[in-house]
Amino acid sequence: MNLLIDTHLLLWVAGGSAKLSKEALQMINDDSNRLYFSAVSILEVVIKNALQREDFYVDPNLFKRGLVDNGYEELVITSAHSLGVAHLPPIHKDPFDRLLLAQAELEGFLLLTSDAVVAQYPGPVQLV
Repeated sequence: MNLLIDTHLLLWVAGGSAKLSKEALQMINDDSNRLYFSAVSILEVVIKNALQREDFYVDPNLFKRGLVDNGYEELVITSAHSLGVAHLPPIHKDPFDRLLLAQAELEGFLLLTSDAVVAQYPGPVQLV
């Protein structure tokens, strides 16, 4: 199965966080699944890093390199993905999450998320 991993889960995996559920770890570690990260997740990390908050420091370059080195494949953002956001119901206002949802839907991937609000969307999304 093709899994698109949301930004929070990617950060938790990269940091070895105890916040990752057993279900998320099982799905991510299942060799039969192909793991993807979206370019929008890298953009989100770049923006959050630029805010220079004391509680967030992730080098976006090292973050991306670590994902690639660990077998994650990058999903680029296309205009079709951007247009796919237009039909989503107004459940969540976060543009990053909305784009991840549109990408998962258009590509036929399952979006794994830790966000209960994102998981309310119909379609290929699973709360883990």
